[in-house]
Amino acid sequence: MNTREKEAYLREYSILKAQGKPFFPYAVAKDSLMAVVVMASIIGMSLVLGAELGPKVDPTTTTYTPRPEWYFFFLFEVLRIIKPPSLTPLASIGVPTICMILLFLLPFYDRNPERRPERRPIAMAAAFFTIAAMAFLTYEGANAGSPNQIDMEAPEAVVAAGPDNLRQWESGKQVVAQSGCLACHKIGHNGGTLGPNLSDIGDRLARQAIARTLVNPTAPMPAYTDLSTQKRDDLVEFLAQLKGGH
Repeated sequence: MNTREKEAYLREYSILKAQGKPFFPYAVAKDSLMAVVVMASIIGMSLVLGAELGPKVDPTTTTYTPRPEWYFFFLFEVLRIIKPPSLTPLASIGVPTICMILLFLLPFYDRNPERRPERRPIAMAAAFFTIAAMAFLTYEGANAGSPNQIDMEAPEAVVAAGPDNLRQWESGKQVVAQSGCLACHKIGHNGGTLGPNLSDIGDRLARQAIARTLVNPTAPMPAYTDLSTQKRDDLVEFLAQLKGGH
């Protein structure tokens, strides 16, 4: 935009501004009225329809899958993508904060007077990319698997051993997920840190030692005596195959 175009724009802007109405009290009154209507609608629906309540909280469950509200799904997915624990603050605090700062500073670094979308390709491309990224992350977050899921493929040695061995691996992995082991132990990228990391337990303990630990563990680990023999054998076989080199 040259000097002549800029002067014409400012002249036209001053004329339109003089013909308009001030923000206060006209726009403020309209916004306040609309806010009252929205609040009255929400309060009315809550009184008439009531709030949806889920099942009673069970602190002993090991199958509960926590989920944020739908409008936080994209942040939830960012936290799932950035898996190293050292980068967790970046995913939970850094990324949203940087995005908010860029949004707040938009009037300062985008001084283009044009408002037509076709004349602002960079701004429109950035807006499209942001909306598309948030939509994709929201979809992925809504369809994310359970945190009890073990994100680990079968090692090549297990696959090469035949379908029976692979079936036992998958069965043992399912037993681990259903038994709540990840509440205290980490396997792969998922799990807690209260107990030892089991990602390479097969390098540290033999099958017999793993089986003895499941039956006669050290507190506070519970004993897995209520499992059937088949499930316990599958569980032992799965843990024994967890090695650092797989």
